This record gives sequence, structure tokens and C-alpha cells, in this order.
Amino acid sequence: MINPCDKIYIVEERPNPTTDLYILPAFLGQGRDVIKLSLHELPKLKANSTFSVVFVRYLSASWKRFLNQHRVQLVDLVFFMDDDLFDLSATKGTPLRYRHKLYKLAFKHQAWLRSMDASLWLSTPHLMEKYQSWQPVQVLPRPMAQPTEVITVFYHGSSSHKREIHWLYDVMKLVLEQDERISFEIIGGKEVNKQYKSLPRTVVSHPMSWETYTRWIAQPGRAIGLAPLLDEPFNHARSYTKFFDITQAGAVGIYAEASQYSEVVTHGKNGYLLNMEKLSWVNAILELAGNTAKRDQMLENARLSVNSLAQG
Repeated sequence: MINPCDKIYIVEERPNPTTDLYILPAFLGQGRDVIKLSLHELPKLKANSTFSVVFVRYLSASWKRFLNQHRVQLVDLVFFMDDDLFDLSATKGTPLRYRHKLYKLAFKHQAWLRSMDASLWLSTPHLMEKYQSWQPVQVLPRPMAQPTEVITVFYHGSSSHKREIHWLYDVMKLVLEQDERISFEIIGGKEVNKQYKSLPRTVVSHPMSWETYTRWIAQPGRAIGLAPLLDEPFNHARSYTKFFDITQAGAVGIYAEASQYSEVVTHGKNGYLLNMEKLSWVNAILELAGNTAKRDQMLENARLSVNSLAQG
């Protein structure tokens, strides 16, 4: 559907299911040089190179200026939509802010797309019939390729751990950049979500009651639990109860060294004890993520420790 060219740029507002389910699969197995960019990223073109662009749902003024400037190098221009973005009446009932977004990023650019001889790719027969004057192409969705392994790292601190939550951001940013198998789970409200929402593969769960939490933590799928504690007076009185939560989750824990966790954790046997140096935590998480056998053995030891503590 795209003629030969040096590069194909897929332009999206942000990572989204439309790109992953419709657009990326369209180029699988073709050996094309496909690059994803945001609405605010513009490529640096080599002299005499050729390129094509696929806009996913939206386009921006900066991209319009760029394509007008480099039209001689542009081979194909495509606009894809999986909703009716070219008819504002079809958006009736949606929030006004969303309708304004559709107008700004899609609806008002129709004439320009026509002037650029853009192709229209659509997702459904309904859209194909409605916009038949464009001579559109239908693109069917395909299931996403599942990752071979997902390793969930989690921190379930309460609002009293505000500084630990802030401290962990840099740690998890580096971890998530270095190992795409890893996902991160953290509990918090609006402030936590605002800080962590930019991190990939990160879920911020709402605070919950203790009864709900005990059932939630027992659900399988978590691998590494984190229990950092900064050296502050309020933390000096804390006990090692998160050792129980992390073990119940079926995970291996990484715990602050200078804390009460040293009473129940033997470093390298039933968990890790680390000083509060961020890079040490990054390296430990990556190491455990890469060694399933070690995690399994340490988890077994942690469970034995919990059982021993339960018996007094």
C-alpha cells in the first residue's frame, strides 16, 4: 500500500492501540524501514532521500509545514482513522473538549490532505462507505504480538511513603528503559499518577481497603517487590510487614538495608538488602529480572521464613 521509499514515518499523538493493532501490522514482514514519531517530532532528512508518512488519527501544523517544505521527497501520504473524525456531527454526545481536539487535529485538515493527494485508510465498512469519494483503503486489525515474558515489579507504599514514591521514580525510569520485559505497578492517587504516567508499562492503582488489598496482592503475576525506606525519624518505627506482603504476592523482595528488614532478610538468600543508592536498586532489579532460577530459590526461602515467623 506504500510505494518504495527510504523510510516510512508513522506519526502518532502518543503510543496507542490504533497504531499497534492496525498500522504496525500492515508493515510486518515487508522489510521496510519504519520509524514511529510523535506529532511534535520531525525527522531530519538526508539530501535526495525519499520517505512516506502515515498519520494515525491526528496531524499537526508543524507536520503540515514540514511536508509542504519537503513535498518533492514525499512518496506517499496516508491518513488513517478508526473513528469518524471527519464529521463533527458524528461526535455528538462526546465531551466538548474531545470534540475540540478532533476539530483541531483531524477535521480541519481535510482540504489540505486532499491538496496533498493523501490516501485515506479506514477501519470499518461503515467508514469505507461514508468516505468512498476518497477511494479509501480498508485496513483490518490484527492481534498484537504477545511478549515472551512479562516481569512485574511493584511498590505498594501508602501516602505516608510520599518521599519513597518520589525516590523510586528515577530508579524505575532507568529499569524500564533497560529491560522491555519489565512492567511496574504502584499504588497512589492523582499526585502519584501525575509523576509516573510518563513511564512506559507502568500502572498506577488507586488506594484500596485492607480487605481488598489482601485479596488483590494474592493474585499471581508479580515477580519483584520493592520496599525502600529513607533514613527519616518516622521510618525508624516501621516494622518488616512488607516482607509478608511481598512473599504472599509470590515475589522476591528488595529491601532497605538500614531498617527492620534486616531482622528477617538475609541478603541473597530470602531477599536483597540494599543501601538507598539508586543505581544499586536499578542493578538489583535488572539482575533479578534476568535470573528466574535465583528468584524461584529466593522465593522458596522467603516462604520458609514466613512460615517460621508464623509459628513463633
